[in-house]
Amino acid sequence: MNESPDKLLTHSLPVFTVQNLDVYYGSHRAVRNVSMAIPKNKITAFIGPSGCGKSTILRCFNRLNDLIESFRLEGKVCYHNQDLYAPDIDVTAVRKNIGMVFQKPNPFPKTIFDNVVYGARVNGYKGNLEELAEDSLRRAALWDEVKDKLKASGFSLSGGQQQRLCIARAIAMQPEVLLMDEPCSALDPISTLKVEELMNELKQNYTIIIVTHNMQQATRVADYTAFYNAEATEKGNKVGYLVEFDQTGKVFGDPQEQETKDYVSGRFG
Repeated sequence: MNESPDKLLTHSLPVFTVQNLDVYYGSHRAVRNVSMAIPKNKITAFIGPSGCGKSTILRCFNRLNDLIESFRLEGKVCYHNQDLYAPDIDVTAVRKNIGMVFQKPNPFPKTIFDNVVYGARVNGYKGNLEELAEDSLRRAALWDEVKDKLKASGFSLSGGQQQRLCIARAIAMQPEVLLMDEPCSALDPISTLKVEELMNELKQNYTIIIVTHNMQQATRVADYTAFYNAEATEKGNKVGYLVEFDQTGKVFGDPQEQETKDYVSGRFG
């Protein structure tokens, strides 16, 4: 589905608009012809089989792919109508506004407090760091569990708590967008539920994009869902593409594309 990127957004203004996006690693085209618009203060899930480009597209939104030497793109990725890949873009500012939470919790070898305020401190935050830490931990639904041990190591926390600590660290940078790349894949079911509940609370203040292999998770948390698939090239590589993007209820309950029907019904993937 690559018609008008604004087609779905009758109720929400887009934060990102993607137009005719192709992603290359060297001469290999990894993703082809993606057009979509990401609505504000909603949760958008990217689903699809391995190798279909979900994480590649996600990393385009805060230019993390720039760290891969062979990466280049064609087409446009706009953030509030500003081309994110224009020559005058400050990439540091982009990553401050568009935070990232990775698949595995990655706390720094520091105290819980220093983990939360690290980015703000590095970026010269002028406010009260104690208040920032408490507010961020409260928003990440972790304050009550750690308020009496802020000087303990971030590694002393459970896996689920570590992931919420990483979310608190991202929130402390005061972003507008949170990108989450399979944030629950390393967590137990109870921790997963807590992170999902947290996402639903956070969307009041943030736009969230999540990559997930868990279709049940997409149906539980996402307002919109983008289904990607992949096909083999003549050289045996995979190229990913967007099949369908719509409200989650439609993608799972009344998909328009046969590929989507096959995937959400479990016929492949």
